[in-house]
Amino acid sequence: MRFLHTSDWHIGKSLKGRSRLDDQEAVLREVVGIARAHEVDAVLVAGDVYDSAAPSAEAQRLAIQTLLGFRGTGAEVVVIAGNHDHPRSFEAYRPLMRAAGITMAGTARRADKGGVVAFTARGTGEPVRVALLPFLSQRFAVRAAELVTQTPAENAAKYDQTVRDVLAALARGFDDDAVNLVLAHLTVTGGRFGGGERLAQSIFDYYVPATAFPADAHYVALGHLHRRQTLPAPCPVEYCGSPLAVDFGEQDYTPVVRVVDAAPGVPARGVDIPVTAGRRLRTVRGTVAELADTAADYGDALLRVWVREPARAGLREQVLELLPNALEVRIDPEFAAAVAGSRPSRPADGQRAPADLFHEYLGAENIADDRVEALFAALHDEIVGADRDG
Repeated sequence: MRFLHTSDWHIGKSLKGRSRLDDQEAVLREVVGIARAHEVDAVLVAGDVYDSAAPSAEAQRLAIQTLLGFRGTGAEVVVIAGNHDHPRSFEAYRPLMRAAGITMAGTARRADKGGVVAFTARGTGEPVRVALLPFLSQRFAVRAAELVTQTPAENAAKYDQTVRDVLAALARGFDDDAVNLVLAHLTVTGGRFGGGERLAQSIFDYYVPATAFPADAHYVALGHLHRRQTLPAPCPVEYCGSPLAVDFGEQDYTPVVRVVDAAPGVPARGVDIPVTAGRRLRTVRGTVAELADTAADYGDALLRVWVREPARAGLREQVLELLPNALEVRIDPEFAAAVAGSRPSRPADGQRAPADLFHEYLGAENIADDRVEALFAALHDEIVGADRDG
């Protein structure tokens, strides 16, 4: 049978105050098209459908539209909650989604109570079993009293063991004659972060080793880490990554979804399908003049601009006029450090004029603006003159 593995859509995510809903819609429309073109038997969505536990109506519309789009290809659709999703909301949607032929799971269940989804692949007739492991918080695994009385290492071991126990119980719903899959949202030891994850729910007590997954699983479809990666384990353990860069820390990744072929008795084999829709994120550096010369090269990318010249009043506005898609404008840290390192040491003379002291302060803050210094001088003269006249 053939299935598509995707995760970490983060619908509703904004970046530096800029909504990305249009990009998310374009990306998810492309992913639905990939599912249709490859005639997959199932689509597995490994959590973080939304960026917030309280998604907007527009974000929910896009999520439902996308899931129905997958279902419209004839594929089985299975989606679990991630740490950004609201598990009870997923459970509330569950009956409605079931009526549409979509399995949605917000919380872990016993294998015989919906924790393992069974269906027959439409293309090949093979039986399929999918074990569902939505995100398990530390609160689920470690009681409040244990958090207070036990060491962090003991709590980490408790979380690890709880996840292992849940996976072992779910694996009892597997069938030797079926394609057995695990769909989970969690951090696996050795996994590399993408840059946009919520770290408080990714490190310390929130990880398990890849060996925690049942060795007889044909494929483990993971969500949570945004970087595409394969983890060493007795069975294929794969993060597909986010199909759209969530933050500038992910700007250099190639977003993909995975199309995987699996059959009873042999490990699954998958290929990465690049996702090309959606505006890319890009960090650019230079003086204002250099940025003006290269502005046409940036296309419609959303930009983080690091300016390589001292700060001054109106600098940000000047950059935004040149680069309307700039989401962040700041002085390049390397440039600022170099300027700071080249300044002469402060003289020992304690009788310097206020204007000299203010000039030094501006230099320390990497600000070069004659207008600010002139305003300071005018205000200083006005105050000194008023004191003298009084």
